[in-house]
Amino acid sequence: MKNRSALLVVDVQESFRQRPYFDAAYLPAFFDRLGALLEGFGARGLPIVRILHVEAEGAFSLASGLVVPMAELPYTPAATFHKSVHSALSGTGLGAYLTKEGVNRLVISGIRTEQCCETTTRHASDSGFAVDYVTEATLTFPMRHKNGRDYSVAEIKERTELVLTDRFATITTAAEALARLD
Repeated sequence: MKNRSALLVVDVQESFRQRPYFDAAYLPAFFDRLGALLEGFGARGLPIVRILHVEAEGAFSLASGLVVPMAELPYTPAATFHKSVHSALSGTGLGAYLTKEGVNRLVISGIRTEQCCETTTRHASDSGFAVDYVTEATLTFPMRHKNGRDYSVAEIKERTELVLTDRFATITTAAEALARLD
């Protein structure tokens, strides 16, 4: 079977700017790496799929007007899906769309590294997709454990790579993910 890849852009939406932990300092590097993926997929004519997280109330509700893509990364998706749980494949129709398009490899990017991106990766792998997880094209923020220990973005990303590697995904840079398309 010929490999056909799709880029999933998970939850890169204005809603996150309303979260108390949001820190714009992490955006430039994230936008740079995700921008490289968007450009590379676009140049190859491969599908880019936008996933937006929707909740009943608050900044993630459709009524908020914030469930829209972050303007810094303009692109035209092949398809857009709304999700209300962590996995982009759960109850969205995404799996059927990918099957119809002949996609068997997913490249994962988006917000948050350890939540929706990681959960979607696990679900995709369990569903039979090969997965490239592009950590540098995911975004997260420092977290505090209930024991008081603070975890940096680097530590969270390292932990995500640890638990996904050789089980659910191949960890790649944006450049490596694009090279694997050719």
